[in-house]
Amino acid sequence: MSSSDKSLLFIFQLFYSFFKSLVGKDVVVELKNDLSICGTLHSVDQFLNIKLTDITVTDPDKYPHMLSVKNCFIRGSVVRYVQLPADECDTQLLQDATRKEAAQNRQR
Repeated sequence: MSSSDKSLLFIFQLFYSFFKSLVGKDVVVELKNDLSICGTLHSVDQFLNIKLTDITVTDPDKYPHMLSVKNCFIRGSVVRYVQLPADECDTQLLQDATRKEAAQNRQR
């Protein structure tokens, strides 16, 4: 496994661990097709697939077919952004992990 593959794996593991710590919190997931879904994070897996409960869409006029949907599974590859509650984000932890990874890459 090359060093770039290891770095990518580390980043995915970092995000996976981070998102697991947010289970039960309200998030907004913006998809690559511009659909934004608000809901409670129910679960996340190692592929960063996301399951949301109690969902609403931010633009119900544009996506009326989503009004009857209460829970959804979102494939990780279609996610553009995940908006997190500011008071739930441990930015210090993320910054420390990023610095640690950058230092390890410089040593290689």
